[in-house]
Amino acid sequence: MGEMKTQIMLENDEIAVRISSVGAELQSVVRDGIERMWSGDPAVWGRRAPLLFPLIGRLRDGEYELGGRRIAAPTHGFCRDRAFAVSQASRTRVRFETVSDEGTRAVYPFDFRLTVDFSLEGGTLVKTHTVENTGDVPMPFELGGHEAYATRLLPGEHMSDYHVRFEGLDKIEMFGMDEAGILTLPKIEVPLEDDRLTKTPEQLGIDTVVLENVPGSVAALACAKNGHSVTVEFPDFPYLGIWTKAGQDDARYLCIEPWSALPDAHFSPRELAEKPGVRTLEPGESATLTYRITFR
Repeated sequence: MGEMKTQIMLENDEIAVRISSVGAELQSVVRDGIERMWSGDPAVWGRRAPLLFPLIGRLRDGEYELGGRRIAAPTHGFCRDRAFAVSQASRTRVRFETVSDEGTRAVYPFDFRLTVDFSLEGGTLVKTHTVENTGDVPMPFELGGHEAYATRLLPGEHMSDYHVRFEGLDKIEMFGMDEAGILTLPKIEVPLEDDRLTKTPEQLGIDTVVLENVPGSVAALACAKNGHSVTVEFPDFPYLGIWTKAGQDDARYLCIEPWSALPDAHFSPRELAEKPGVRTLEPGESATLTYRITFR
């Protein structure tokens, strides 16, 4: 890209956070001397917490429709590799901003401004996204997170010691998914053990666990062998993805991903504005979507 990459540090008495201006991507969270984010090892998976906008997931044939016209677009949109401007930086808060340009309009023909605010509240990192339609036509969009939280925090631990905890559930119902990563029906019922999902997506025979309407809009990654956990609260996001790359016998991270819309599905229309969860902003209108990540 040739873009300048700026690393922003936020810190309070409980956590120290590092964020890159490229993709407004969370790089590091340290609490009690322990790194809580995935390292981004390129030999395994070279990202840490990509921002998904204006699309989430893969598209059938790599395309979506807009007013019946087919547009080819990349997986997860384009923001994860985009240089953001940095403003309003303080010890505990920073704002990243990007606006549409000729390159974005080639795959997403709308004028927008996207700001991503990070702020610290004790052991909680608050991530707030504001999407603004700066053009003169209605603008459909999807927005999501993809944070990869570290597992195997302490020596002697294994991925099998970790689980995702949901509030008061004895089962989850995940969407099916084909080999191309496109969602299918019927949903697949997965029993939980004491509110806990103890299997990785690969062990469930699927690339990504995709859920909708999680009770309480909260999920926590925790370990049976230590007291550390990360809790994600996502009331503005109706969907949730859980992912770690397949082929790792003993994975070192798990992604918990709040999504505003559903990735492409065989049961979804191709028209972007008609896809499940897609929000449409009128000219001059904006939407704010926030999730909170608490490290314990």
